[in-house]
Amino acid sequence: MIEEDEAPKPPPGRLQPLRLEPMGVAELAAYREELRAEILRVEAEMARKQSHLSAADALFRRP
Repeated sequence: MIEEDEAPKPPPGRLQPLRLEPMGVAELAAYREELRAEILRVEAEMARKQSHLSAADALFRRP
């Protein structure tokens, strides 16, 4: 078994993976719902920004 210190480190990112092994099924389900909510929030922001970008492109498009 690999010790935690010897395990390969994930590349740096915004989210740090949680240790899932000590979590129970109910905790995992709640965590999954938190992640889904965050994904929806990110997708909504991406759509908002894409809409702004599309509007700017349409405004400045040459005839």
